[in-house]
Amino acid sequence: MSGPQVVVHRDGDLLAAAAAARLVTRVVDAQAARGFASVVLTGGRTGTAVLEHLNRNGARDAVDWSRVDLFWGDERFLPSGHPERNETQARAALLDHVPVDPSRVHVMEPSDGKFGDDPEAAAEAYASLLASLARPEDHGDVPTFDVCMLGVGEEGHVASVFPDSPAVHEKERTVVAVRDCPKPPPTRVSLTLSSVRRAQEVWLMTTGEGKAAAVSMALSGTGEVQLPAAGATGQRRTLWLLDTAAAAAVPDLFKPPSA
Repeated sequence: MSGPQVVVHRDGDLLAAAAAARLVTRVVDAQAARGFASVVLTGGRTGTAVLEHLNRNGARDAVDWSRVDLFWGDERFLPSGHPERNETQARAALLDHVPVDPSRVHVMEPSDGKFGDDPEAAAEAYASLLASLARPEDHGDVPTFDVCMLGVGEEGHVASVFPDSPAVHEKERTVVAVRDCPKPPPTRVSLTLSSVRRAQEVWLMTTGEGKAAAVSMALSGTGEVQLPAAGATGQRRTLWLLDTAAAAAVPDLFKPPSA
């Protein structure tokens, strides 16, 4: 795999629109190649905006939504339907408007689900789900995702893997419960970095000047323990999608002309 690629857009809205168009192309190509596609969704402002743009894009219907497997990089461990759950936001933004196959929408259990208020059990269940969907050619307990979309926090977290946390040190488990999270809500379920790295392509999408330092550090070789975003890499491609503010401190070596 070559080094990370960086694409800079004028603002967050243009970034989301461009990412939505990229996603349609990537999914359609995967379906043409092998009949289905798999995508890891992310929450947050940018992740939700991508899905909203995709829902408004006429090219949306080029995708056979019945043949897309959807996963989440992390989830806030809250009751089903809670407005802060990534699943809830994704359904409102896109999934309730396209003919997805419910059996291929792989959600992380809520805090009022079958495991009750036990995020460790919810994490173990999601890990078992991933293992059940992995094929021999995936060479592990996680399917090879076509695209894993991630946001990036100001301190460099991705999914719910925070700097110098138990999750960033995890080397064996594919999904973990996260307690005492530095950002509310304090309890979450998250893929580990080893699972993220099973994706063919990892897209790190972030906006705003508050993210500029983390972006620069990640692209300058900072270690993943200090900055988890630095460890979020794809097998074939690692793509940073930034607005001009988030890209302000990107080393010139990585910074292409603005788009």
